[in-house]
Amino acid sequence: MTVIAPPVSRFFDFRLGLGIPLALMVLLLTLEPSGLDFALARLFYEPGQGFIGRHSFWLEDILHDRAKQLVILFGVLAILGFGLSLLPPWRAWRRPMGFLVLALGLSTSIVPPLKNLTAVHCPWSLSEFGGSETFTPLLSPRAPTDNPGRCWPGGHASSGFSLLALFFALRDRRPRAARVALVLALGLGAVFSLGRMMQGAHFLSHNLWTLLFDWLICLLCYRGLLYRAPAPQPARQIEAKLLGGVE
Repeated sequence: MTVIAPPVSRFFDFRLGLGIPLALMVLLLTLEPSGLDFALARLFYEPGQGFIGRHSFWLEDILHDRAKQLVILFGVLAILGFGLSLLPPWRAWRRPMGFLVLALGLSTSIVPPLKNLTAVHCPWSLSEFGGSETFTPLLSPRAPTDNPGRCWPGGHASSGFSLLALFFALRDRRPRAARVALVLALGLGAVFSLGRMMQGAHFLSHNLWTLLFDWLICLLCYRGLLYRAPAPQPARQIEAKLLGGVE
């Protein structure tokens, strides 16, 4: 059965959608979050023993490795879905599936180069948490070291937050399913973030940056590939509706 594409999109305020995350990014850059990061990290750290989840089977093997494999499987299914959309019976889904593949790919692939570029260390590597490396804020020069860090932004968090792409892919066609996808993406991203924080792999701010990056990537891809602005209603039609009349 062929799904007919909607003529227009449901209204979305891109000023807020872009403005709020950009403002949060500026806030994270101007107000150094290390105080909160360290306070939260200490909740999961036991002096002399390390982070409570560092060697946890459930956090490492299940919540990290297996969960990441499931998200990779979802990405593979999205690629297969895009391939099917090239066939006439599923042509109406070609653009949404193309968007989904692109947004998922960009959301996850942006993390490794940023890790290499910033060389931020993980909490478990820092001297404050039993390691040997010196903490430096994000925008500060790194202390001399033979082992550059690769912990900003949060990589595993992107496995969950990248599913924001599913919310945007569905919002104009299946609004209820889109809301479920939004809760799923935010929930999984938060759980993945917490798990890695308990292991000492990331600070809270690392994962917040991941959420902001993934939201902006998915939103911009949605704006460029899927969004069709609703046509403005004529003034006379609006007046007739307000007065209860019929055009």
